[in-house]
Amino acid sequence: MTPAEILSTELAEAAQELRDKQEPFAFATIVRTAGSTAAKPGAKALLSADGTILQGWLGGGCTRGAVKRAALQALQDGAPQLVSVAPEELLAEKGVAAGDEIDGTRFARNGCPSRGTVDIFIEPCLPSPQLVVMGASPVAQSLCALAPQFHWSVSSALGQDKPHQQCFVVIATQGQGDLDALKAALNAQTSYVAFVGSRKKYASLAKKLAAAGFDRPTLDRVKAPAGLDLGAVTPEEIALSILAQLVQDRRATVKQPDA
Repeated sequence: MTPAEILSTELAEAAQELRDKQEPFAFATIVRTAGSTAAKPGAKALLSADGTILQGWLGGGCTRGAVKRAALQALQDGAPQLVSVAPEELLAEKGVAAGDEIDGTRFARNGCPSRGTVDIFIEPCLPSPQLVVMGASPVAQSLCALAPQFHWSVSSALGQDKPHQQCFVVIATQGQGDLDALKAALNAQTSYVAFVGSRKKYASLAKKLAAAGFDRPTLDRVKAPAGLDLGAVTPEEIALSILAQLVQDRRATVKQPDA
């Protein structure tokens, strides 16, 4: 539970309901104000995937549009946003315009009569990434047992991902329907597909996939063999190497702020 939730039972309960449903949402917290503003630092709200305020309060309508846009961006990128809503003349004094982003802060115009400034931090809360493990091999079983400990939502079927939920596929069929599993995974157009098997074996399967109509860029994005090169031997060690690669790829997809 985050500090934002601890201060409000309603926020905590609403957030937990959304987590249980594996639905994306965002927290918004006012971290600074200047001048005349309705809400003060510490005010919090829970926002749905479309930017609607479900619980909490952030003041009047002066900040609502900027908060919604920032929430949608945060959920899309999977990274927090800091938005500063200020009157146009103050933005001009700073040499910035509405929509500019400088040093991690995005600026927006406050057109309300209060003419105050409100800085709001938006924290996205996305569903656990989905890991589809295809196959019933020892490696598949070990991976299914290990992945939930690192907050992966594990399944054996494609097509069950939700909006804003990353989906990763590991094919661990190991000789039991390899080609059909690869076709299904590539047709699903997920961002990550890994094949448990040697490069030589995948190269042979890739020729059959090419004959079936899959183009070279699609075939080249399959990670084969799956996993980082840890010198793994046992099914448990191979599963660990695959999970390490999954974590590496998952974190690389989150947009990082410019240095």
